[in-house]
This record gives sequence, C-alpha cells and structure tokens, in this order.
Amino acid sequence: MASRTARVTRGSGNIYADLGFANPDEELAKAELARLISGVIRARGFTQQQAAAVMAIDQPKVSHVLRGRLGDFSLERLMDFLGALGSDIEIVVRLASRSRKRGRMRVVAA
Repeated sequence: MASRTARVTRGSGNIYADLGFANPDEELAKAELARLISGVIRARGFTQQQAAAVMAIDQPKVSHVLRGRLGDFSLERLMDFLGALGSDIEIVVRLASRSRKRGRMRVVAA
C-alpha cells in the first residue's frame, strides 16, 4: 500500500493575507468588529430589526454585517455600530517592533 503524505503550509495568522487580499489587516479588523457586533446583538437578545433601529440602518445591512459581507462598510462605520449598541471603543497607537518595517492593525476585545 502506498502512503500519501499531506503537505501542510503554516498560515500567517491572518486568513486575508494568506488569501492575497490587498489590505489584509483592515479586512481582519473588519471581520473582528463584525464578530463583536454579532455578539452584542445576540447578548442583548435583539432581532435584526431591533438592532437596525438602534444602529440607525436598515435590516438588510444588519444581515450583511452578521453574514460577514463587509465590503460596503468602513472600519469607522463598524465602530459606530458598536458604539450605538453600547460598546466603548479605544484606539491605541504605538510604535511597531523593530523587527517589522510596517505597523499592523488589529482589534482586541476586552
């Protein structure tokens, strides 16, 4: 019997970078913000219609956020949604480590 060896490639930790997206850090940050929005909506027991009213958007846009269809949303807009849902947002800027030429962007939930 011939054995097959699976080839495994270690990911970078950012699926969007691994898939070749133009702005992978931004895409990952948007996905994390959408995950947090979803969690708040779920925790508050909101329907999509109720969440839409609180976020001042229509229900189909809530559906897009919850399904990860984020192309039409900026980071700022997603943060505005979290604020409308009652979340505080802090932005912290610090120098990148010397081992990296470019800084990175990430969302960290407390």
